[in-house]
Amino acid sequence: MRIDLNSDLGEGFGPWTMGDDAAMLDIVSTANIACGFHAGDPDIMRQTVRLAKQRGVAIGAHPGYMDLIGFGRRRLPGMSLSEVETLVAYQVGALAAVAALEGHPMTHVKTHGALGNVCADDDEMALAVGRAIKAVDPKLAFMVMPGTATARAAETLGLTPINEIYADRTYADNFNLSPRSEAGSVIHDPELLVKRLIEMVSEGCLTSTSGKRLEVPIGSVCVHGDTPGAVVMARQLRIALEAAGWAIGSALDRTG
Repeated sequence: MRIDLNSDLGEGFGPWTMGDDAAMLDIVSTANIACGFHAGDPDIMRQTVRLAKQRGVAIGAHPGYMDLIGFGRRRLPGMSLSEVETLVAYQVGALAAVAALEGHPMTHVKTHGALGNVCADDDEMALAVGRAIKAVDPKLAFMVMPGTATARAAETLGLTPINEIYADRTYADNFNLSPRSEAGSVIHDPELLVKRLIEMVSEGCLTSTSGKRLEVPIGSVCVHGDTPGAVVMARQLRIALEAAGWAIGSALDRTG
């Protein structure tokens, strides 16, 4: 009865901020930190690492497409597998270096936005990301979407997987996230969100919008930090999980 809560943080740029990272770091047990391509910059990366260390929160790299204007949520077709490997390795290495400055080593990698969506559907892309992670540090875990190409890539490459679900998103039949363009793909109702989450972690099962089910052990729950009321909702989720008997802690603590 242990579960990890993770959030994508450090997604400001220069003087511009997104979300309340300090407040979110008081709630979650893992932070996925933007590495400067879809958001973030070296100073924000270091500040976020420092805040996470102070709170005992695990950290990981959150690489995305080089697309600040689109916040990494636009697909960039035409990239070769070699280019994807370089893109990811560059960002993972950047956070590893910044984390070393603060003496708080990173534990994992989670892809962002459109890159993550593509990798969930495309086995070759997922393997390219996995190879980049393994090349930088084979001890890093790969935060994956169960039932998708990322989970298969982690198994193929011998990377430690962290099975992640989304508290505030619905799933398509292939167990990738429903497109944000679809009505209802992002859940804003706190009661529905909490009920759905407790069911998923308790049953170890994902359910698509059509009712298709995937039974899988769940290691981490993502709570987005860039949606309205994110901190309040994340706090409600943690309270609900703890009330249901779940202890909150880093996913890697569960696997050793």
